[in-house]
Formats: sequence, structure tokens, C-alpha cells
Amino acid sequence: MNSNQLPENEYSAFNATYIKAIENVELLEELEISLHDFIRFVREIPMDKFDYRYAEGKWTIKDIIQHIIDAERIFAYRALRISRNDQTPLPGFEENDYVENTNANGRSIQELLTEFSAVRHSNLLLFKSFSEEQLTRMGIASNHPISVRAIGFLIIGHLKHHQRVFQERYL
Repeated sequence: MNSNQLPENEYSAFNATYIKAIENVELLEELEISLHDFIRFVREIPMDKFDYRYAEGKWTIKDIIQHIIDAERIFAYRALRISRNDQTPLPGFEENDYVENTNANGRSIQELLTEFSAVRHSNLLLFKSFSEEQLTRMGIASNHPISVRAIGFLIIGHLKHHQRVFQERYL
């Protein structure tokens, strides 16, 4: 499925920020491409920037990479539940609490990228396993309707959003 074909009633206004930031991409293809693009991008960041905060209280690049990993795991869990026709409303999560309870800054950038790669590869296999019917299934996450395929595009858009933040505020 192409991102330009995703109906707006399959995601919330909040998620539109991420989904509309990507244009004219195929879901499965871009899940793989964005993985490699992100790793290549991060490997070009100077080593002294990984622990940098552009303002007091802001996250480091390592914090953000861990946030991306955590969020992608949560998004994939939501996609799995909804794809299996589980109609239980799925709660949101407080991203700041997650970041405060990690050890991202005590880890190497290679450890974080290896974990990100493993999570993305797992999610790529998950999304490849979904039938067309499963991809269009709707559920409730964070008090808003969302489809499985919209979650896939959200995963891509969320990653690209943070990559832009790195470029604009950290580099």
C-alpha cells in the first residue's frame, strides 16, 4: 500500500503529523529503506554529539534512539493486537517516563543501532505477515481509531520526524 492512498479516517490528527510527513512511499519497502537510511545517517554523526543536549532537560541523541526503539515496539504490539481483531482499547504511554527509565546514555551507539535493527527487522516480518484484511483492521489506541496499516506508516513517519530533529537541533 502507498502512503498517499491511506484514508484519513484510519488515524488521528495527532498521528497525521507523522503520517503526512511521508509522501508516496510503499509500506513494506519504506520500512526496510528507512531502517538502512537511519543507520547510515546515525553512523555519520560525530561521536561527541551522541550525549549532547541542545537545551537543559532535552533528550540526547542516544535517548531519542532508545525512544524510537521503545515507541516502535509499542506501535508493533498495537498492530499485532489490532490485526488479530482484538477490540480492546489500547492505552497510550508517557514517553518521558520511558526515557527517564532507560540506560540509553550508558550504552554504546552500536548497541542502540543493533537493537533498533533487530526491532525493525522483526517488525518488517510482522507487517509482511499481515493479509490485506488484517492491514485494514481498525482498533483504538491512545483513545483514537487507527488501522494496522496506519500504524506501519506511523512507524516510518515517527523515525523520519526524529531524524529531522537531529538535523535541525543537534547537528
